[in-house]
Amino acid sequence: MTMIRSHKKTWIIGMVLVMFIAGASFAFREAPTPAPPPEQKGPQNLKVLPKNIDHMALIKIMHDFCDALNFKCNNCHAPAASPTKPGDLDFASDAKPEKETARNMMRMVMRINKKFFKVKGGFADNFVNAKYEITCYTCHHGDEHPDKDAPPRKHEMGMGAHPN
Repeated sequence: MTMIRSHKKTWIIGMVLVMFIAGASFAFREAPTPAPPPEQKGPQNLKVLPKNIDHMALIKIMHDFCDALNFKCNNCHAPAASPTKPGDLDFASDAKPEKETARNMMRMVMRINKKFFKVKGGFADNFVNAKYEITCYTCHHGDEHPDKDAPPRKHEMGMGAHPN
């Protein structure tokens, strides 16, 4: 009877020890890390340009806009809400009205080229492949606002008399 009690005690102590070790391992194990948010593929919130635009084509168009208007990216794109470095921009945001102005200008360029030069198709392909006769630069010439007045005549600039 003493032997049975001894085995029972050993068994109970063993089970308590196993449960203690198992409990401790659960208590001290690393908490599972949450899954990272799904990566957004491609540009977001495109309304004139195609949603599946090639990255290099998008960059070319944006850089051409910058050159045509003497702009920087932050002229149309809002600052990021949680920037990882200074100057980070939220390219999907519509917070700046200049972005909608740019969209309207793209639509205008498409309409003018379609109506007067019979250029068919979407803005991105025609712009990147230089099919447009009229572009941002046609009017802006590197300035934010196009000139309202024609340049002075040559004779007014001291270049000689006008032939009239």
